[in-house]
This record gives sequence, structure tokens and C-alpha cells, in this order.
Amino acid sequence: MKFGASTRKPEGEDTPHTRPPKPEGHRPERPDAARSVSKPAPAVALEDRQVISAEIRKRLNVDAVSQLTDAERYEQIRQAVEMVASEKRMMITQAEQDQIAREVAADLTGLGPLQQLIDDEAITDIMVNGPDQIFADIRGKGRHLTDVTFRDRKHLEAVAQKIARDVGRKVDESTPLVDARLADGSRVNVVFSPIALDGASISIRKFPANSFQLDDLARLGAMSPDMARFLKLAASSRLNIIVSGGTGSGKTTLLNAITKYFGADDRIVTIEDAAELQVQQPHVVRMETRVASGEGGGAVTQTDLVKNALRMNPDRIILGEVRGGEAFDMLAAMNTGHDGSLATLHANNPRDALARLENMVLMAGFDLPARAIRTQIASAVDLVLQISKGRDGVRRINKISEINGMEGELIIVNDLFEFEIETVSAERIHGNFKAAKVKPTTLHKFRAGGHEREVSSIFGG
Repeated sequence: MKFGASTRKPEGEDTPHTRPPKPEGHRPERPDAARSVSKPAPAVALEDRQVISAEIRKRLNVDAVSQLTDAERYEQIRQAVEMVASEKRMMITQAEQDQIAREVAADLTGLGPLQQLIDDEAITDIMVNGPDQIFADIRGKGRHLTDVTFRDRKHLEAVAQKIARDVGRKVDESTPLVDARLADGSRVNVVFSPIALDGASISIRKFPANSFQLDDLARLGAMSPDMARFLKLAASSRLNIIVSGGTGSGKTTLLNAITKYFGADDRIVTIEDAAELQVQQPHVVRMETRVASGEGGGAVTQTDLVKNALRMNPDRIILGEVRGGEAFDMLAAMNTGHDGSLATLHANNPRDALARLENMVLMAGFDLPARAIRTQIASAVDLVLQISKGRDGVRRINKISEINGMEGELIIVNDLFEFEIETVSAERIHGNFKAAKVKPTTLHKFRAGGHEREVSSIFGG
């Protein structure tokens, strides 16, 4: 599909609001990169489109249609559109019939107007602020407002509810917040009215169909070849790794790439709020949290799943995102024979990541002195990888830091690699990845995997 194909409402079609309308001109000007590059959608009267769509849904067996190929499905729906238009004596052109058929197909088996953005491999994130304001992050071009729209608020809300329903969840006025995932693994967050004032808000984080390798990330500028080599050896040598960074910085992509270098016979248990990890190994048990039912029971938290994972004879545990009291159980797992485990969390630098871990252990309600918690962290965590998305849109590992025990009340953190900025232009941040001049103090952990000499050579040894 061509990015930005228009499905605009006809002029004069009002959309009800639960708040005063936004001032005139609130819809920002689109950059050329985000404007439609295809012919404008036919101006079919909204009521005619709704009549035809409703009639087709009555006549078609949705389950049967969903089993057809894309071409067969489209042709069957197009014939139905032509038949309904003829029966109701609607004067619409062939181009208009084709447009309606595409919209009905997307609504029946996809996500309506969002489907064309989801199918576009160049798009990494989709953000719906309301029925007529949909932004997309385009790889290499940044964030732009698209020409894609919903018919009205009800159309947007119907798609939001379909997303939740497809993963066995519910979103409505009584349950206005939900995290879900699409069939392709993309992560979705939905905020429903009345919390979202301009219609349902949908945020979609897409993931590539094929996982990146560490060498791929090095070619894209996320790290140096030496850093990629070091992380391969760290994963193979079963170091415990925390991936730290902000939202959308590439934490999950990096974590997925690291799993390629686990042992093929390792039993791996993954724990997530919304499953999105793509572990590149065969022996994987995937677990996902569950929210409470409408009656308030049945919730399964990450803490529950970490505790249960320890009973499943895992070699490694991967925690998709540490955000609360499960941090204590994760550290306990890393310290009790589950070497080579991984987790991500939100923090701005490696020291902040360790401080957040300490705070999350305290959130679990354990009455432990700060030194005891820090000793647990220093013993459990070997490396912190700090990743961020720069102003130029490039995701980079800013630092790889090792944890080297305690000194007094403080955890010792040594930076092994760091990205040093040299110049900043309008379109690109230029710099180099620098390695430390001294060998890692964690070298003895690489020795067990037979990689001590290779790691030493990276740091000039």
C-alpha cells in the first residue's frame, strides 16, 4: 500500500464531542513525506457507505470470508457491494465500489483504516488521537500526521473494542484502559472514553516480522562491531543483563537480538504484561499476566509468574519489563542459579536503572536496609545496557556498564563502552563508540564459557 492513502469524511459531516470543539486549524500541516501519494478516495456519501456496509455484513459469513485469500475475499466483497448498490439503485461509480469493498474488507478481517498502516513495513508506530488524527512513525523519516481517518467516533471505538476482544479483553466506559497485542505481535494500548475526551486513543508499537541480529543493529549504527561481539560473548557466557532505556528506545528489539546467543538447549521462561518478545531459541515457555475479571478476581501479576517460573526448572528467565515488586523475585532468581537471565526497565542511565531496581524492591514491602538491597543487586546484575532514541531518530546503545560489587554503601559501576557525540547536524548526530582502556572486572565470568581471551582482545588485551 502507499502510505497516507486518504479515507476522509465528506465535508460537513459532524462528529459529536464530549468537550468543546478544538480551535479551527488544530489539525497540523502534514510534511510532504506524509501526504497522500495516491488518488483521493471517492466522495461516496457517508450514509450510502454505511447502508452498503451494514447490508454486506448481514449477507456474508464473516468466519468463512476470513478463511479466503486476500484476493478471493476482496473479489467476493466487491461483488456483494455491486449487488447491494444495484438493488438499492445507488448511483456510484466502479472506483467508489472498489473503495467501499476495501473498507469493508478491512473492517471485517482487519482493523479498518489502520490496516493499511499496519501492513506498511516502513511504519514502526501508529498513534490515534481521535477519528481524524492519526500519526505514524516512519522508519528514517520520523513522526508525521497521516491522511488516514475513521468515519466517526463510533467507527474508531468499534475498532478499539475489536482489538481488545481479539485477546479476550474488554474496553468500554467501565473499563477504559487496556493493554493488548495484535495477531502479528504488535503491542497496543487503548484508552476509551470518557477518559479519552476526543474519542478512543490507540497506540500501536509494531515489531519487525524478522528479528534483528546484533550484527544488523551494528550495521544500523546502534552499536559498534566490537560491542556486538562483546554482547554475543556475554549472552553465551550467561551474564545477567538489564536493558535500560526510555519508551520506544529499542529495548525489546535489543533483548530479542541477544537471545540468539543463548544455548540451543537452554530452557527459557519469558514473563510479560503483553507478549511481544521474539526469543530466537526453540525451548521457550511464554507467560503473560492477566488483569482481574469484572468481579475483581482472577488477576495474575508478574510477581506471581516469576515465583511460578522458579518451579518450572528454567535455565534462564526473561522479564519483559520490571516495574514493581517482581524486581525482588527477579534478583533472587539471578542469585540462585538462573544465570544468563535478562530484564528491561525504564531509566535514563545505568546508575538510575540500579536506583530504580532498589526502589522497586522497596515497593514489594520488604523491610530491608538499603545496603542489603544494594548488595543483592550488585551480586545479581552483571551488565546494564543503556539504549536511547536520539533526536535524529537513530536508536543507539549509549553505554554498556558492568557492575563490580560494592564500595561502602555504593554499587560500583564501570563503563565498558560509551557513545561520544562529536557533532550534531539538522539530520544526524555524529559520534563514535569508545571502548574502555582496561579489561572488564567481570572477566572471570567469561572464563567459564571459554571466552576470556576473546573478551580481553576487545579491550586491547
